[in-house]
Amino acid sequence: MVKHFLHISDYSSAQLWDILNLSKELKIKFHKKETYRPFENQSLAMIFAKPSARTRVSFETGFEWMGGHALFLGPNDIGIGKREAIKDISRLFSRYNDMMMARLFDHAHMVELAKYSSIPVINGLTDYNHPCQIIADILTVWEHRKTLDDLKIVYMGDGNNIVHSWLQLATVFPMIFVCCGPEGFEPDQKTVEMVKNSNISEFELSHDPESAVKGADIVYTDVWTSMGQKEEAKKREIIFSDYQVNKNLMLKTGKKTLFMHCLPAERGREVTNEVMEAPYSIVFDEAENRMHAQNAIMVYLTL
Repeated sequence: MVKHFLHISDYSSAQLWDILNLSKELKIKFHKKETYRPFENQSLAMIFAKPSARTRVSFETGFEWMGGHALFLGPNDIGIGKREAIKDISRLFSRYNDMMMARLFDHAHMVELAKYSSIPVINGLTDYNHPCQIIADILTVWEHRKTLDDLKIVYMGDGNNIVHSWLQLATVFPMIFVCCGPEGFEPDQKTVEMVKNSNISEFELSHDPESAVKGADIVYTDVWTSMGQKEEAKKREIIFSDYQVNKNLMLKTGKKTLFMHCLPAERGREVTNEVMEAPYSIVFDEAENRMHAQNAIMVYLTL
């Protein structure tokens, strides 16, 4: 049976720990420049409806370090869901390649791609979720805190795909997760209900940044305007202005809090340059861990 990586909530706590432990092992191998080639003579098709420098570089570098060949297919190469049926692309690529990674707009397209595929499909991002990012995030938190016990994560901003994947992780790993943003920009209610029904974690919705960050182990933010929303940029800048992560907000936590951002960051908008460059910012450890976490996911899917 083919294994895919579409949603964090598809995996048990034990399985996610296997991936995290494997991530650490592969990170050590990578830094030691050890030879590790589980994908010798194999190919990874990387389908990008949404462009991204980090996703392309991390997947391509990681897969080729592990002995394989990664093929980049941009928005004009396929036109997924427009020029050709998704199920046709899926079945065709399954005959050419050994694995697929897709970064798409419509989450239903990702689900359909996996449904018709006879090779592993990895969700590199959709408008609904971003599971590879959150595996990298929790790996980074684990590295810095040495434990995932008694964890409070406060996300500042739009209830977007990053939030949805954090919420899915909260159905597996216990935590307090707070989403703090303006009214009308809350996360998907069905995903929130998943957390409540799991009885694993606590979820809080807040519109007050200063009270939300009290006791936070992690303050996390993302751009206020994602790809495909650029026409809303000026409007959102006004609406979200009170939710900027700055030095004063970080001081309100009352403890040694770490700052995270999935990048790219618009310095001076959702986060100040001062916070990005602060000693408590672990943004670039987080960014590096995208590759190590993704490498582990790819290997795990073939075990």
